[in-house]
Amino acid sequence: MVVLVDLAHGGCPECAGASLLRESSLCVFLLCGRNHRDISGFSKALQRSHSRVQVLDSGSIAECLYCFKQAVDQLDLDLLEQTCIRVCTTARGREELGQYQELLFTSVYRFDYEVVQLTCTSCRGSTHLNPPGLTVQEEVYTFLQQLPALKGDIRVLKSSLIPDCFGHGFTTRSGGVSCIPTLSSLNLFSSCKRRDPVAVVMENKRRLALHAGFHPLPLQSVKVNHASDVWVLGQAEPDSYDSMVTNQSGLVLTAPGADCMPILFADPVKRVIGAAHAGWKGTLMGVAMATVNAMVANFDCRMNDILVAVGPAVGVCCFTLPREQALDFLSIHPDCVPDPESPKPHVDIRLANRVLLQNGGVLPEHIHDDSVKDQNWVSQCTSCHPDDFFSHVRDGLNFGTQVGFLWIKETAKQTAAAVGQT
Repeated sequence: MVVLVDLAHGGCPECAGASLLRESSLCVFLLCGRNHRDISGFSKALQRSHSRVQVLDSGSIAECLYCFKQAVDQLDLDLLEQTCIRVCTTARGREELGQYQELLFTSVYRFDYEVVQLTCTSCRGSTHLNPPGLTVQEEVYTFLQQLPALKGDIRVLKSSLIPDCFGHGFTTRSGGVSCIPTLSSLNLFSSCKRRDPVAVVMENKRRLALHAGFHPLPLQSVKVNHASDVWVLGQAEPDSYDSMVTNQSGLVLTAPGADCMPILFADPVKRVIGAAHAGWKGTLMGVAMATVNAMVANFDCRMNDILVAVGPAVGVCCFTLPREQALDFLSIHPDCVPDPESPKPHVDIRLANRVLLQNGGVLPEHIHDDSVKDQNWVSQCTSCHPDDFFSHVRDGLNFGTQVGFLWIKETAKQTAAAVGQT
């Protein structure tokens, strides 16, 4: 059991943590912040009954709780199990700590709050104050922006097919602030089932936007359902969709991948773009051609003008499926399943998408995938390259996510018009 004793929001050690002296075998953290009273006597008393006692007093509450999360993650050898955290705090602390919890933790961490009654004269109002003018959210994001990048600088892969009238790229895993090994460091997706919280992922996205040149444009990501639904921006938004198309500038389309393929589509003639998430299920359901068809039907794109860049994804070398599911790919092309007699055949989902796109009318030379090994190789195997990419196949359930991103750059006329309106 992990216990967090909040001494930063008005509780004294005697009121907030006295009951812990009667218990044993707990891992106790004392949250003090930068302004705390002398707790050395209380800390020593706890150490006599508990094997681990750690004082959190390194600056802001955001920094203290960030260090607390890191310590808890190191204690949990099995990062897939839910972590239970008992919090001893005041009524004021319960309200404020809940805000930090939403930003710095996910549902994997279960917080059980025990609100203590302040009964002694030494308990006063909150000893913790956010920096002047800062809300909890501002304090958290200000702290995260000061963290050093992990695993080197941000590195983005670019396709030689996509012209300069668009901004685009496929992310790798370096240059972010996510510190859990399988999520480090530029993880770009937060889930209630994983351990990377929303504030950390938002900071990673901010750093990517600055590096790639689209800050402060908003990101619009697909709502993954492993199917073939396409959202045409400007029309009613579906509950879920694995692809988007638009002719709007001023926003960035993103498609996630961690073995599944992020696929980018661009028509430089009509200035139309699309982004799709294609796993093995979406591939069989035809999400790539559904995206192309949506560009043709809604924006009068010509098939011969559409360019397709396939991002990093698991290769045939590392991806297998149960035989019954794998054999469905034989109907696309025999080479998609090189060992069909195996109980778990290997499946080439990248080849399957190329075949489906070519059969649908996209020119072969307008598809940039792993068969095009030029100096801008963007379709490497995610599982084979642990230093560069996240991978569900390799890393298990607590995996990170990279993305493909694409936006329409404003023309000189649009930029001039925008300046004239300011």
